[in-house]
Amino acid sequence: MNRLIFATGNMDKLREIKEILADTGYDILSMKEAGINVDIVEDGKTFEENALIKARAVAKASGSLALADDSGLEIDALGGEPGIYSARYMGEDTSYDTKNQNLIDRLDGVADEERTARFVCAMAAVFPDGTEKTFVKTMEGRIGYKIAGENGFGYDPIFFLPEYGKTSAEISPEEKNAISHRGKALRALAEYLSGNN
Repeated sequence: MNRLIFATGNMDKLREIKEILADTGYDILSMKEAGINVDIVEDGKTFEENALIKARAVAKASGSLALADDSGLEIDALGGEPGIYSARYMGEDTSYDTKNQNLIDRLDGVADEERTARFVCAMAAVFPDGTEKTFVKTMEGRIGYKIAGENGFGYDPIFFLPEYGKTSAEISPEEKNAISHRGKALRALAEYLSGNN
């Protein structure tokens, strides 16, 4: 079975990826599981650039198909913040409860229709032959008024989905995978892999 190494140390993300790519015929490993330890400096200016930086580094270190994503939250009323700095917003060691509350506080007094936001996911694949593919997908929503829900991770508890009437942390993992930015990007990638496997 062909190996596919995903450039992440985030086990929540890896679980989501394994679920969505289960039928592609690849053995999906994290960098740690594959024994790869490379220091990657994400200095790109876009989600796509950062995803490619990570995937290239892992492909080079492993000789296997490497996948990486860079994703984050863009809030329109805050000029697109936290954007590519989503993971590092307020410091990497700051809890998401603190980050989420800070964003809610910063939107105090902002009307419902102006609380628009989106999750963006850029998925990059770098093949052993040097071929590179990227897929960029979004999930649109709004920033809620309170932290709600136990499912999901990161900014999910404040990301309100009007069509569900709840946050992306309150819907089931299956529902989230069907509509999420990462789910859409991974399905586009899975389709590409199936056609090239």
